[in-house]
Amino acid sequence: QVQLVESGGGLVQAGGSLRLSCAASGRTFSGYAMGWFRQAPGKEREFVSAITWSGGNTYYADSVKGRFTISRDNAANTVYLKMNTLKPEDTAVYYCAARSGSLYSPNPYRYAYWGQGTQVTVSS
Repeated sequence: QVQLVESGGGLVQAGGSLRLSCAASGRTFSGYAMGWFRQAPGKEREFVSAITWSGGNTYYADSVKGRFTISRDNAANTVYLKMNTLKPEDTAVYYCAARSGSLYSPNPYRYAYWGQGTQVTVSS
């Protein structure tokens, strides 16, 4: 079992920045690929970014590429999502998720463990 707790969400003006954190506990954190997903009201959960267990490879949705940066600190059992140049369309609940093994996936059904989510609201 892996328990995940997100933090760092909030209200920010368009063009601003936020850094989300996801603290993991339970099994060895380094054995999991980690992903960030988001879900806006009335929409399906969508892939935002992912990072392999080693942190050597990162992946981004086209909508956030160049603005968001994912990273992880295995010693601290934490994964981060730095979000710059935020837009109103980035408004959503952001979830981190863990997937056993080294490979990432953009498919949320491939992730076994989820946090409770943190709200990000970007005002225009």
